[in-house]
Amino acid sequence: MTDFDDDRSRDIEEDLQEIRGALLGDTIAILSAAEPICLRPTSTVGEAVQAMLARRQAGVLIVDADGRLTGIFTERDVLRRVVGVGRDVATTPLSAVMTPSPEALSAGQRVAYAVHCMSVAGYRTVPLVDADRRPIGVVTVTDVIRWLANLFPEAVLNLPPGDAIKHPERIDAG
Repeated sequence: MTDFDDDRSRDIEEDLQEIRGALLGDTIAILSAAEPICLRPTSTVGEAVQAMLARRQAGVLIVDADGRLTGIFTERDVLRRVVGVGRDVATTPLSAVMTPSPEALSAGQRVAYAVHCMSVAGYRTVPLVDADRRPIGVVTVTDVIRWLANLFPEAVLNLPPGDAIKHPERIDAG
């Protein structure tokens, strides 16, 4: 192995340590959370879909009269609970098709926990709430991927495809 290879290996290991530290140390506040679309349970599916399209978001948060999170309605729900069963979007209230009491995170929780929730539970959209369970944002899988992509330094992004096969000891998949 040449000095260049040794230096490159050290650089890659340092980069991986930095990424690991960011994943375990950074909080959700660092992600680019979108401002949530909040609607009442009596709003219709049609109103929700129009708001989602207008704001280019994958879901809406359902809030009670005090502004506290009570449900979530996503594009998956449109397919599975509305279109898939032939409901009328103009008359169906969100209360009939939302996911009640969704898991929500706070901006102070770790990004690693958000990744865990998204991975294990299959969430693509996770509400962010304050201490009173009032929505303050929405984090999506895209937000996490964008954050992860910004962590990877040029050295890792430019590794030749064969390096993982030739030198598996350089790849930390744990």
